[in-house]
Amino acid sequence: MRYLPLTDQDRRAMLATIGAPSVDALFADVPAAARRDGLVDLPLAAGELQVERRIAAMAAKNLAAGSVPFFCGGGAYRHHVPAAVDHLIQRGEFLTSYTPYQPELAQGTLQSLFEFQTQVALLTGMEVANASLYDGATACAEAVAMARRVTRRGHAIMSGGLHPHYRAVCETYGGFADGRLTALPPRPVAEDLAARIDADTACVIVQNPDFFGELRDYSALAETCHAKGALLVVIVTEIISLGAVTPPGEMGADIVAAEGQSLGNALNFGGPYVGLFATRDRYVRQMPGRLAGQTVDADGRRGWVLTLSTREQHIRREKATSNICTNAGLCALAFTIHLSLLGEAGLTGLARLNHEAAVATAERLETVPGVDLVTGHFFNEFTVRLLRPAAPVVERLAGRGILAGVPVSRFCSGLDDLLLVAATETTTDDDIEHLAQGLTEALR
Repeated sequence: MRYLPLTDQDRRAMLATIGAPSVDALFADVPAAARRDGLVDLPLAAGELQVERRIAAMAAKNLAAGSVPFFCGGGAYRHHVPAAVDHLIQRGEFLTSYTPYQPELAQGTLQSLFEFQTQVALLTGMEVANASLYDGATACAEAVAMARRVTRRGHAIMSGGLHPHYRAVCETYGGFADGRLTALPPRPVAEDLAARIDADTACVIVQNPDFFGELRDYSALAETCHAKGALLVVIVTEIISLGAVTPPGEMGADIVAAEGQSLGNALNFGGPYVGLFATRDRYVRQMPGRLAGQTVDADGRRGWVLTLSTREQHIRREKATSNICTNAGLCALAFTIHLSLLGEAGLTGLARLNHEAAVATAERLETVPGVDLVTGHFFNEFTVRLLRPAAPVVERLAGRGILAGVPVSRFCSGLDDLLLVAATETTTDDDIEHLAQGLTEALR
């Protein structure tokens, strides 16, 4: 067979050579509870046509974001992506390129990464950015690891306003590293993070706008962190907000980790997305991932190279700055093209449209009996409290062709009556009215 070339006789010969009695014996170190007994619960082999039909039937059960009024957010947002973006990234030299280890063969890729880094640094108000990471959550975990290297401390404090998925990724990474994590409970309230900083605190991780949509000024927290020898890490899940909101760098952030999906990248059922990472120049040697730098060749012509990072450093295990040894290049290119098409004026205009749509949505929902606005200051996403649990309400509205938002209970237990509502430039007045009427009937 094409993909299973070994016969039973081949396997017996191989096992005899290494002295193992069976294939199962090779996995003796794997706990019994982690082993699967029997086949995976999937249909058995079928022909290509049958598989296509089966998958098409499954896909038909989905309610596509662009087909109905759509108010889902929670870290991934529906925006209009210009057709030029997809057209350009599908050029063969971009679509099939891998990693730019040989600069003499990869000047185009390296230049696009350099432009991407420049855009991210400008957006975040930081001095240097890397050539992208997998997504915002892994960028957040890398920021914690970097802060520990920089400060040589082990304690990381995570705000309750940090996206629960980002917190979970940090906890997963942290399970294999020294140090401790303090995670405040997720609640849409103000927190006294400064009081929790101790002599072992490497960093405080906050999000702006936070998971519940609240906008905050972290300038005072940054000053407290610095006075106590800790770093401030700011997470941004909605990058378009930086077209209107004070960037983290101006608030005193030391590291910014963000999700860049909103620019150039559609929702795509959860990925692939693109992680953004920026920091201060003095910390550049501790920054994870890759850095594309500008230089000149022997003839004085401008060129680009990977700098301060070689392939070998990514296989040095605990001595490496990161074990992420590639980057989300195609998604980063889509980000760069979209932002280049917008320009500065276009980005600020897009941010304004997003905020206006969210304000209009919030004002209309406040007139619905049984709906109370929780978030005080927001960009394009906010939290409302419903008269009854949000999850059944959302399911009921989905049955009517309205995707009303994301119940907070899907992320955090004990917050059953909270609903995250996001509005973008794709939201119309009719969409808002459909949502308001749907909620009115569902809560009656």
